[in-house]
Amino acid sequence: MKQAAFITSLLATSAFAATADQWRNRTIYQLITDRFATSDGSSPACDTSQRQYCGGTWKGIVQKLDYIQNMGFDAIWISPVVANVEGNTTYGQAFHGYWTQDINSLNSHFGSADDLKALSTALHARNMYLMVDVVVNHMAGTADPPNYSAFQPFSSQSDFHSECFVSNYDNQTEVEQCWLGDKNVPLVDINTEDDGVVSTMNNWISTLVSNYSVDGIRIDTVKHVRKDFWPDFAKSAGVFTIGEVLNNETSYVSAYTQVLDSVLDYPTWFPLVAAFQTSFGNLSALASTVQQGQSSYKNGEFMTGAFLENHDQPRFQSLTQDSALIKNAMTWPFIQDAIPILYYGQEQSYAGGADPANREALWLSGYVEDKPLVTHVKTLNAARKAAIAANSGYLTTAAKFLSTGSESTMAILKTPMLALLTNGGNSSTPKWTVSDAGFQANEALVDILTCSTLNADSNGGVTVQGTGGNPQVLMPTSALGTSCSNLTTTTQQSSAARGWVGAASDSLPVFAALLLAGWAAQSSLVL
Repeated sequence: MKQAAFITSLLATSAFAATADQWRNRTIYQLITDRFATSDGSSPACDTSQRQYCGGTWKGIVQKLDYIQNMGFDAIWISPVVANVEGNTTYGQAFHGYWTQDINSLNSHFGSADDLKALSTALHARNMYLMVDVVVNHMAGTADPPNYSAFQPFSSQSDFHSECFVSNYDNQTEVEQCWLGDKNVPLVDINTEDDGVVSTMNNWISTLVSNYSVDGIRIDTVKHVRKDFWPDFAKSAGVFTIGEVLNNETSYVSAYTQVLDSVLDYPTWFPLVAAFQTSFGNLSALASTVQQGQSSYKNGEFMTGAFLENHDQPRFQSLTQDSALIKNAMTWPFIQDAIPILYYGQEQSYAGGADPANREALWLSGYVEDKPLVTHVKTLNAARKAAIAANSGYLTTAAKFLSTGSESTMAILKTPMLALLTNGGNSSTPKWTVSDAGFQANEALVDILTCSTLNADSNGGVTVQGTGGNPQVLMPTSALGTSCSNLTTTTQQSSAARGWVGAASDSLPVFAALLLAGWAAQSSLVL
């Protein structure tokens, strides 16, 4: 009866929608359209140092959605879709999509309007969300002074702030009204104080979201636009908004959580990388920064975007090749309060350094799924879904940092999940002693990363001896709803699960569909 009631609850709450609140249970796969997949499945050479278009398209993404969904992701974030600078510049071509010239036209290199609509439709058929990257702050010139007539719909010099390049990031007026880029490719700062410009921008985002059934928008360079511009822009979008505010201080970033639904959690990213880049990293600094965000952000850390890599920063595997440090760092986004975001290629062990080296073509990997980090990501996604299903308060209860007895280890509790991380490296044998782990006395537990089992002590605490510096993610066996060994094959079976359960499962997360199948097998339940 309890199983049937829970199934009914899942069906009742999984209706397709894209409100800000409904993004909190999602995990996002970020990709650069030009570098993810080609329309015909070909694998052309792609030299990142040349900064040229390599041939990725929206059609290509559609053809590789199985690859993304098989890892357990239920949302994608694609690079900007609007028309960009054409031809070569001092810094190559605009394959990345951030050099806007016409907000009312699409980037034809990626496909047609019908292709973008088809991507949205294909995602929604899988109960996946589409997040589109947008740039509001500027348009891109190819010379200084720029040719203002090349910009659309803002083709007058009066539509832009007067030329001055940002040099002092402690001066907020300069940050908001001066230009990014340089004299080779000036990023001409749009005058977002002008009422006409504001109205045009608000109408544009509303139309973009509507025309292509967009579920969320990621907003570039948010701190370079006045804060009071954003509420009406977000309202006009009518979907979840998450902003890029590149700063390491929660006190600075928190103000932007008051004007948008969410922010990318850059303040946590800085100590996250520092904590796991070497075996001497400061884990307590990571915990302290998260606690600052929990207390200062509008919604705490909930619905912020947690990430280890993105297109603007060197890949983590360019900083260390220690497999244990990599696994610990990759585990982080999936076991705390924020929405996990994985940058494409991380699962394939891509190790490109700073831009443009970190924008590799994924087709060169062969999209191989039988790889350690692909399996790691699959398991973490499935475990997070299991935790959400097991605890109705999982997504609204703040993570707690528990004492472990060691500076090289940390324990993060989000009931029913206890994540044990370490930065000791692959030659270490970490030990976690967590007296207040929150489990039941002598409760049977499993490390979902290895399927090894253990029991809590008589007080609900745990003492765990690790090997090879690897992380552990403990959950009660009763919370899984299926055997641990099934976790890494959950998403591979998603198509079969949808076919067996029927149309109803299309509105469920993939892991829930497997739970349904498992429960049905145990109870002779027929849907």
